[in-house]
Formats: sequence, C-alpha cells, structure tokens
Amino acid sequence: MNEINLDKAKELLGNFTAQAEELLKNPAKVEELLRQLESKMKEIPAIGEYASRLPLMISMIRGYIRKEYTAVSPKVIVTMLAAVIYLLLGKDLIPDKTPVVGYADDLAVFVAAFALVAPELDAYAQWRSENGAL
Repeated sequence: MNEINLDKAKELLGNFTAQAEELLKNPAKVEELLRQLESKMKEIPAIGEYASRLPLMISMIRGYIRKEYTAVSPKVIVTMLAAVIYLLLGKDLIPDKTPVVGYADDLAVFVAAFALVAPELDAYAQWRSENGAL
C-alpha cells in the first residue's frame, strides 16, 4: 500500500501554490471552487477534527475574497486554496474510489494545510466570535 506522510503531503500542497495564487485573483472562481468543495466533502467519510475545521476554512477564504476579513497573509489563503485545488482537481496518488484508503492522500493534504494555517484559523475563529460573524 502506498503510504502518504506529512512531508509528501506538504510537497503535494506546494505543487498547487502557483495555481492557487492565480485563482485568488478571481473571486467568482474561488466561490465556485468552494461550492465544489462543500459538495465533495459530503462524499468523504468522517475525518475527525479536520472535518470540523473545514467550514471555518471555507468561511475564512470567503471572508478574505469578499474583503470582510483581511487580517491574514495571502500566503495563508493560497495554502488553503492549494489544498482545495488538490482535492478537487489534483490527480490523486490513491484514487478516491479505492475502498478504505481512497481518501488517504486527500486527508494527508488537508492535514498538512490545517497544520500550516492552524494559528490563522484560530485567529479567524476568534475574530468571527468577536464580530458576530457567521
């Protein structure tokens, strides 16, 4: 079985950085990608803590694109978008249809992305709480 480690996941994430930077210039395309992500996440079995943070990540990207939340580095947004691009458009190392392990690479990429942006997600969650934002 092909094992995915965190370093490999970070490398995969990095492969989509340029595409994410370009995508960040088009809010409508980002919104469409986020809608696709919300749909795809319904197909993935529960992934614990990371699944619970996914709506926060989507909200943060939307807030940034809409210029409602700009207290974050564009690099953070690019990292999160790179993970979204990998999940939706990337060529999986392990095909999603493979029983049990099909989402392992997707999960590894998201774990890497969440690990890289955890403090920023926490700051955004606090900002939302203080500002009554949904």
